[in-house]
Amino acid sequence: MPRFSLLINSTALSLCLPATMALADLTADEVWADWQAYMASTGYVVSGSEARGNGSVTVTDLSMRSALGETPADGALEVSMGTIEFREQGDGTVAVVLPARNAYRMDLAPETGEKIAMTLVYDQTDHNMVASGDPSEITYAYTAQSACMTLDSLTVDGVAIGEDVARIAMTMTDVAYENRTSTDTLRNVAQSMAVAGLSYDLNFADPEGEGTVGLKGAMQGLAFEGAGTLPLQSETQDINAMLSDGFAFDGAFTTQSGNYDMSFSGPDGSGTVNNTSQGADLRASLGPDGLTYDVRQREVNTNMLMTEFPLPLSFSAAEVGTGITMPLQKSNEEQDFGLAITLSDFTMSDLIWGLFDPEGQLPRDPATIAIDLSGKAKVLFDFLDPAQAAVLEETGALPGELNALTLNALTLDVAGAKLTGTGDFVFDNGDLVTFDGMPRPEGTVNLSLVGGNGLLDKLVGMGLVPQDQAMGARMMMGLFAVPGAGPDTLNSLIEVTPEGQVLANGQRIR
Repeated sequence: MPRFSLLINSTALSLCLPATMALADLTADEVWADWQAYMASTGYVVSGSEARGNGSVTVTDLSMRSALGETPADGALEVSMGTIEFREQGDGTVAVVLPARNAYRMDLAPETGEKIAMTLVYDQTDHNMVASGDPSEITYAYTAQSACMTLDSLTVDGVAIGEDVARIAMTMTDVAYENRTSTDTLRNVAQSMAVAGLSYDLNFADPEGEGTVGLKGAMQGLAFEGAGTLPLQSETQDINAMLSDGFAFDGAFTTQSGNYDMSFSGPDGSGTVNNTSQGADLRASLGPDGLTYDVRQREVNTNMLMTEFPLPLSFSAAEVGTGITMPLQKSNEEQDFGLAITLSDFTMSDLIWGLFDPEGQLPRDPATIAIDLSGKAKVLFDFLDPAQAAVLEETGALPGELNALTLNALTLDVAGAKLTGTGDFVFDNGDLVTFDGMPRPEGTVNLSLVGGNGLLDKLVGMGLVPQDQAMGARMMMGLFAVPGAGPDTLNSLIEVTPEGQVLANGQRIR
């Protein structure tokens, strides 16, 4: 996680730092000092030769280096930026004159396994960057007509890998990026970015000729808004320590549309995948309160061809989404967690339907699957501390306590049957006897099934469900559910009492 953050920050530097206008004058020395302090707070060691002129600072042989682990064998990331000039413009702002090309070198030399050295180059055209504000709050505004990242070289155990084996190329057009940074007890950073388009071309092949994977795609209308805090001094190799020292970020990334084409081949077969979507939304936050991640794609269409399958596969959905909330650090207080999964208006091609329903007996209306869970738990160890994780693995100790679980919503709408539900439970971790080692639950869940018997009849008629199994399913529904007001409707209220009894619609079943 910290290395990913470092990569993002160093890329931003090449793009060039970050946003808003203040009123006071800035000097070249102040901007250069802020640059160094910013990169130091993300774990980089900055080096270069300084030369001062009339209102300018020129830094030659500028490089930024950061370890990728706790030992030298874990490798390092080094950004070589050549020569940068900080030039006062006479209006209180400072121009940051960046080279057209930067190089990123990553070296991995593990004690066991292959040694890898990789260099990526970052090229930019018609780029411009200006720093404004005052030393306590500096805004960096950057624009570029294009910015391209490509794989320049790759060696494995000293053997050069050619472009026919590994290729990476990504290009952004019409880039506008801003970053506002200020310092008090923490370094505060606010960022925004807009990119007209992003295209990428990735290709990887097994040197032994066992297979290839290629991925080409593009996204349009990219935008990012985010803010975060960085400790002024912290161990950047230890994300858990950084969180304790105040590290946090919250950002939202959106696109207007996207598409990709993937091809693959190998000993087990080959195939292609084509995907298009009408935009995506991603929001992520990380801090002392935990991790939140939510990603959604709209109007998704996927087509697949595989040598192992005789027919083309086609799927579409109005929305595909996943959301996760989880605590990361030990606490004596309850913390929130959650999980949400959405697949709405999902459809398949008639070719796929025909494989198991050639006569069209099942309704082929768009299907929806959605579940939204939330709850509270006590975390008994720091998830991001490797030492504590190792102790857990050795001892088999429980990582936490489940205190409450809420089913905010459940929807399963498929083939003419629809199941919905809500529920709410609390758990007594002091009672691990009543439910055989599980904390004793207390609460209720409400379920409603419409069209269940009709779907079961059709599955039996198609020969997909044997008659005796269908009879068993109906008996179970009769045990746990009662008829509802509408046709082919079953309702079920499941309750767990404080005494540990389980009731189904008022009837005790445990």
